[in-house]
Amino acid sequence: MAKIFITGSADGLGQLAAKELVKHGHEVVLHARNEKRGQEALKQVPGAKDMMIADLSDIDEIKVLAEKANAFGVFDAVIHNAGVYQTSARQLLYVNTLAPYILTGLMHRPKRLIYLGSGMHLSGHPQWTEKPSYSNTKLHMLMLAKALARKWPEVYANAVDPGWVPTRMGGAGAPDDLGKRLSDAGLVSHKQ
Repeated sequence: MAKIFITGSADGLGQLAAKELVKHGHEVVLHARNEKRGQEALKQVPGAKDMMIADLSDIDEIKVLAEKANAFGVFDAVIHNAGVYQTSARQLLYVNTLAPYILTGLMHRPKRLIYLGSGMHLSGHPQWTEKPSYSNTKLHMLMLAKALARKWPEVYANAVDPGWVPTRMGGAGAPDDLGKRLSDAGLVSHKQ
């Protein structure tokens, strides 16, 4: 089975993906921004291999996270899931754009790089403006995935729009199926 690292797996899509991947026998390493969230995530994802702590709004912590991740060796897949939505421009830039970029550059190169995108990238702009948006950062993820797919042809690099799935952000009434989305990304087999 695959060894997978998921940023932002203390709740939401990251945690749902981690549960699904552990259920399918994968070795999953979780990530949370602080110790309290990390311990809660380990309780919520029984069978997870380990937990790494780093606040992705701090570049020094991002660099230390890359070192910690490299201590695990080469991952089969890294899922860059961590993200923030309604917050300061600095948080948007650091967490949604810089953290995945820095981690990708400093970590051992995995077989797969998966960046959580959003259909909202369609209204994003590649330039960083005084009033940056979540949409801009999701466009940045798409651009990074496309650039890496060209630069590193031996790595399966893509941005995945998870759709509207039932999370704290998406709400309980969200209609999409996470298992199908993971299957579409090639991470698990999905039975209807």
